[in-house]
Amino acid sequence: MKALFIVNDPAYGTERDYNALRLAHALLKRDADAEVTFFLLADAVTAARKGQKTPDGFYNLERMLKRILAGKGRVLLCGTCMDARGMTEDDMMQGASRSTMDELAEATMNADKVLVF
Repeated sequence: MKALFIVNDPAYGTERDYNALRLAHALLKRDADAEVTFFLLADAVTAARKGQKTPDGFYNLERMLKRILAGKGRVLLCGTCMDARGMTEDDMMQGASRSTMDELAEATMNADKVLVF
């Protein structure tokens, strides 16, 4: 199965990013061959910022996204959204990629399931 997650909310402050990642992890656990793509839009691009430091016992989205990458998944960030937030490729966690609406359109066409958070 090919699953595309489109995430819009800020990294912290709501739990949508967190819950999207929890679902993606559950899918990967059930199907090792699943292909998961995470496309981060708007304030969600900050979820892929490298060097996140969260309090002990609190979830860390950078670590959770690394699990997606370790499971042969992709983490894509809207380049326009990055620019609007002053975020550069140097700010991104390793393995994440700057992307475009054209790439999101292609991922949408190729996905078996599209989930929007």
